[in-house]
Amino acid sequence: VQLQASGGGSVQTGGSLRLSCVASGFRFDDYTIGWFRQAPGKEREFVATVSWNGDSTDYADSVKGRFTISRDNAKNTVSLQMNSLKPEDTAVYYCSARRRFRIGSYSSPLLYDYWGQGTLVTVSS
Repeated sequence: VQLQASGGGSVQTGGSLRLSCVASGFRFDDYTIGWFRQAPGKEREFVATVSWNGDSTDYADSVKGRFTISRDNAKNTVSLQMNSLKPEDTAVYYCSARRRFRIGSYSSPLLYDYWGQGTLVTVSS
């Protein structure tokens, strides 16, 4: 099982980045995919999630209207388009996967089965 995140980098306030996560080793369309982030000295926090078929999405209040999550099951890929970036968005971003029928909050990292290695996003003022 592998989740390979990429697309991080350094941008200025107001800039954009597009993160990608490529999955392998499991049945991708049987899993909800989430993005989480962790800033230095802080706990890992929920960013966004997309349902197994892409029909349903959810976002943390802090990123609503600025970030968009999407998936392509034919390519086993999930993307996170991040616009209007702010310094407080600086963190390591992780993609994660959980079985589609698992019960519990989509925002809890404890309920995800697989994790990628993370990609660093730095937003300077």
